[in-house]
Amino acid sequence: MENESNAKDGLQIMNKALRQAIIAGNWKMNNTPAQAASLINEMKPLVADADCGVVLCVPFVDIPAALEAAKGSNIKIGAQNCHFEASGAFTGEISAPMLKDMGVEYVIVGHSERRTYFGDTDITVNKRARAALENGLTAIICVGETLEQREQGITDELVALQTKIALQGVTADQMKKVIIAYEPVWAIGTGRTATAEQANEVCYVIRETISELYGCKTGNAVTIQYGGSMNAKNADELVAQPDVDGGLIGGASLKAEDFSVIVKAASK
Repeated sequence: MENESNAKDGLQIMNKALRQAIIAGNWKMNNTPAQAASLINEMKPLVADADCGVVLCVPFVDIPAALEAAKGSNIKIGAQNCHFEASGAFTGEISAPMLKDMGVEYVIVGHSERRTYFGDTDITVNKRARAALENGLTAIICVGETLEQREQGITDELVALQTKIALQGVTADQMKKVIIAYEPVWAIGTGRTATAEQANEVCYVIRETISELYGCKTGNAVTIQYGGSMNAKNADELVAQPDVDGGLIGGASLKAEDFSVIVKAASK
């Protein structure tokens, strides 16, 4: 029934060739510059043959070392946040133009930890995403529900709303540089993981929402990652889902071997 419904509304979910799978590591607050270079050098030969995008989003202080270590490889470097203003009196913040000038290509916006601990809202996530896109960066926009919200049965409505607000003012052309990461907050760093079916259901809701906003062609083309404790053991099952196009990887991205297993799963 699901496939009939999807075919009817124009979402060719089974054709994953319409979009690129991307595995993006989120190192969070881990690794000194020296450790970053060492880990990337360890990873490079392990992911060299990847048939998917490979991105590492590192702490701001690691960016120069990461860029240097990744030079000449298929690993792209991203940041974990950016401010929505180009410059100004925002002590401790980093702007999208600064990241662009350094050579960063990706930036995470709206991660649940930024929302929970640092006051990010749907509105500021939208502003950060637009700043990133206006500066030519690819924005990995995070959306997802808490355990309480899932138990209340409002996951679909909430994630659709977060997606719509995050994309306000984003043009259809800019959508080519948007990745959505579905990260159920209850599965971040907890060891709990949504089932493959649960992950796919919500990724499909996100794809439907984007199709309503921009049309089915854009909905089919956008990369939607799963970002809730994906690891070397569960990656195969998750990325095999028709609407899961890779993952936003936390702890497993700090171990070269584990990260390479996930990259291999997304390359199949």
